[in-house]
Amino acid sequence: MIMAATMMVRATLLISAGLAVSAAGAPPALLPTMTPDRPAHYDAPVDRDAAIIREVMIPMRDGVKLHTVLFIPKRLTHAPIMLVRSPYGASGAAATLMRDDGGPEYCGIRPVEDGYICAIQDVRGKYGSEGDYVMTRPLRGPINDTATDHATDTYDSIDWLVKNVPETNGKIGITGGSYVGFTSLMATIDPHPALKVSVAISPMVDGWRGDDWFHNGAFRQSNYDYVAEQTSVAGRGDPPARSMGDDYDEFLAAGSANAYAQSRFGGQLPFAVKLAQHPDYDQWWQEQALDKLLAARPMVVPTMLVTSQWDQEDIYGGQAVWKAQNGRPGSDGKLFLVMGPWHHNMMIRKGAELGPLKYPNDTALEFRRRWLKPFFDHYLKDDAPPLAQPRVLAYETGPDRWQALPTWPLSCAKGCAATLQTLYLVPGGAIAAAPPAAASVAYVSDPAKPVPYIARPIAFADGARWSPWLLSDQRHVADRPDVLSFTGPVLDKPVHIAGATIANIVAATTGTDGDFVVKLIDVYPDTVPGRPAMAGYQLGIAMDIFRGRYRQSFEHPAAIKPGKPLAYRFGLPNADHVFLPGHRIMVQVQSSWFPLYDRNPQTFVPNIFDAKPGDYRAATVTLSLGAAGSFIELPVVP
Repeated sequence: MIMAATMMVRATLLISAGLAVSAAGAPPALLPTMTPDRPAHYDAPVDRDAAIIREVMIPMRDGVKLHTVLFIPKRLTHAPIMLVRSPYGASGAAATLMRDDGGPEYCGIRPVEDGYICAIQDVRGKYGSEGDYVMTRPLRGPINDTATDHATDTYDSIDWLVKNVPETNGKIGITGGSYVGFTSLMATIDPHPALKVSVAISPMVDGWRGDDWFHNGAFRQSNYDYVAEQTSVAGRGDPPARSMGDDYDEFLAAGSANAYAQSRFGGQLPFAVKLAQHPDYDQWWQEQALDKLLAARPMVVPTMLVTSQWDQEDIYGGQAVWKAQNGRPGSDGKLFLVMGPWHHNMMIRKGAELGPLKYPNDTALEFRRRWLKPFFDHYLKDDAPPLAQPRVLAYETGPDRWQALPTWPLSCAKGCAATLQTLYLVPGGAIAAAPPAAASVAYVSDPAKPVPYIARPIAFADGARWSPWLLSDQRHVADRPDVLSFTGPVLDKPVHIAGATIANIVAATTGTDGDFVVKLIDVYPDTVPGRPAMAGYQLGIAMDIFRGRYRQSFEHPAAIKPGKPLAYRFGLPNADHVFLPGHRIMVQVQSSWFPLYDRNPQTFVPNIFDAKPGDYRAATVTLSLGAAGSFIELPVVP
C-alpha cells in the first residue's frame, strides 16, 4: 500500500508537470510532440542530504530587510559562519554550493567538508533585498547622509545571525572577491564583536586611482557594461547592445565616453551620469577611497588581503590598503598580504595556468587548502590550530614558487635589503644603466587611430580574452610608429623585482593634454625548447596609464604647456617576478590604450567626458632622453 501510494504521488507530480505516466510496470506512454520541453519545476540531481538551505529576511536598523540564504551542513553544530555580502544573487550562489565541488568560489572553503555555515546575502537593493541600491554605497558621512552603509548592514546582519542561527558557535568570518572584497573590507569599519576575521580578495578600494572606474584619471570604458548589468534592474541586467563586430570601432564611432553612454542609456542610469560628473579626484571619490577610510581607524579585525599580479580589474586596491595599514600601531599581527600569479578572482578558481604561463601545480587550489582554510580555522574554529600564515605570502613568477616574506615590498629607496635600480631609455631603442647623451625621440599620437590594448577585433564580452589580457603578447603593437620600444641586452643572470616599478617620463607635446602608457615587459628568447609559442613572446609584467592633466594634482587638472618638456612620474602595479637568463627587459611607451580607456582629445577641455569631435587632435610627443631624460626605476632584489 505504501509503495502504491508513493507511485500515485509521483504520478500526480509528473502529471502536474505536463508529463504522461503509464500503469505500474508498463513502459511510459509516448509523449505528444508538442509537450513543453521545459517542465514547470525541476529538481536538480544533487545530494540534498548533505545540507539544508534556509532563506531569511534580516532586518536592518532602518527597517529594510536583506535577503539572506543560509547553507547549513546537516549534523553540524557549534560551527562558525562565513558571511558573503554580494550584489550578484544569493540564491544562485546557494545553488552553486550544492554542487559536488562545494562551491569554493563563494566561501573560499568547502562548507560540508570543512565544517562551515555559509550565509550569502544580497546587498540592499539587489535581487531579493529591500532598499535602494547605490553602487559601492559610501560610508556614512559627507557624501552619504543616511543612517546606513555596508558597515552598518554587516553589523546588523552579524548581530541577527549570532542570535538566530542555533547551529553557530557565534564566530563570524567575512570574505569575497572584487565588489564582495569591497564589502568584506567595509565590514571591518566599526565591526561587530562576533566578526573575527576578514579575507578581501581582489578588493575594489579606490575607483579613481586604480580600481574599476578609472586608472590615474583615465576612464575604463569597459565598465559601462557593468553599470548596465548592475543598475538597470534589481537582478542582473543586460549590457548595452553592440552594433559593430569590433568594440574598437564601436567606441571610436561614438566619440567621447559620455557620448557613448548617452547613446546607450539616454541618461537613465544615474551611476553613468555620476561618473561623467566626477572626472577628477574630487571629494566624491576621496570619501569613497577605502584605503584612506581604513587608515583613519585602528585595525580591529584580522584581515588578509589577497591580490593578483595580473588582475585586469582590481589590481590597485589590495596593495593600497596594505600600504595604508602596514606598520600602523595596532596592525601588527592582524594584517596579512597574499600576492598570487593570477588574474582577477582567479584564486577561487583553477590556478594551474594563466594565458601563456604554465605553473607546476594548481596555485589557487594550493593556496586555498594550504593557507586560506587554516587561516580561517585559526580565527573561527573552537579548536583553533596555531596560526601558520606568513605576514606576506608572494608567488615569485619566473622560478614559479611561493615565498614567505617578512614584509612588502622587499625593495625600497633606503632601509631595505634591495634598492631601486635606474634604467635609462636610450636613443635607438635600448636600455642602459648609465645615462646616455642628451637626445630625444618623437612619435605622433592620433586620437583617430588609437593604440589597441589587445589585438583586434576586440569584444569586452569575450571572457576568454578579457581575463588574461594583461599577459597578451605585446608584439601586436611593437611595430606601430606611435609605440616606442626600448629593449635591454640579453641577461646573463636573473633579475628579480619585488615591488612597484616607477615610470619617470620626461616629454613635450604639441597638444595641451595627453596620456602616457608605460609597460614593463619580459621578452622571451628567440627559441624556447618545448614551447615554440613562447619564442620571442613579449610578456607584460607591470603596465599602467597616466592622464597628463593630473601631472601636478589629481584633484585640480591643468592644461599642459605645449612644447615644454615636463616630468610625469607614476608607479606601475606591484610585481614579484624574475627575468631569467636569456630573457631581455623591455619598456614600451605610448599615448593611448583603446577602447579599454577613453581617448584623450589631446586638447585640454574641462571635462573629457564632454569632449567634442573637434577637440580630438593629433599631437607630436617628444620624449627627452639622457641624464635629465626618461627612465624607469626597477625594485631589484639582490
